[in-house]
Amino acid sequence: MLCRALLFSLLLLSYLASGQAVPYGNNPKAGHYATVRGVKLYYETYGVGAPLLLVHGNGGTSQDFQKNISYFAQRYHVVALDSRAHGKSTDPADSLSFEMMADDCAALLTHLHLDSAYVLGWSDGGITALVLALRHPEKVKRLAATGANLWPDSTALMPELWHQMQRGYQEGKNQTFTDPKRKNDWKVFLLDWQEPHISLAALANIKAPAFIIAGDQDVIRPEHTLAIYQSLPRAWLWILPNSSHATLQEHADEFNRKVDAFFRAKQISPVTH
Repeated sequence: MLCRALLFSLLLLSYLASGQAVPYGNNPKAGHYATVRGVKLYYETYGVGAPLLLVHGNGGTSQDFQKNISYFAQRYHVVALDSRAHGKSTDPADSLSFEMMADDCAALLTHLHLDSAYVLGWSDGGITALVLALRHPEKVKRLAATGANLWPDSTALMPELWHQMQRGYQEGKNQTFTDPKRKNDWKVFLLDWQEPHISLAALANIKAPAFIIAGDQDVIRPEHTLAIYQSLPRAWLWILPNSSHATLQEHADEFNRKVDAFFRAKQISPVTH
């Protein structure tokens, strides 16, 4: 452990000395591949300590956590994942589902010989974190989910986003995509158009404490975020003022501290109604 911590510190210092930012999401010194469940997953690892899995949003990559990784790597063994069909991770299948991606996360943790991990997910990554806690409860110590929704319609999503998605579907539904990138992009779009489908009642089965986060100007309806929090057995709720969907980027310092405090809190009280 000490050797790994020293190695990470030396790598970080070498980037600082050269005036270069750490190339999170494209770092050959920290990047790895794991073949699990028929897909080749790319991930990067930083730091030592309790495992912390980072899961990005729709169309993103592990680079989205560039304002968070260095903070958490001081105390955790960070595993920053490119989800299947995203970034450097491959996916030959014709469709995506959150169940697939949650199972990928569980398989990656097993591949890394990690019994369980803290999980931080943004947007689709937050949905994946919730599904992971439902399908593989033994793998999740605690989870933090920012900007997550449980179903794909105008009762969960703000009208602007919902209308934008409707237009996108109408424009693409009758097209045949042969270019690999456009075909993959359409598959990724359909994930959020068609999913998720999680009932509020199902959240009562999540054993892990959860931290539900959103911005006060998020693309997720505030009443939907509140309903998610209220449906969980043990949870914290945080609505960031003056924040959009990108809570972890726009308010990175405060976000990092509060999520860390949640992970390290001695006790998470049951949600009262």
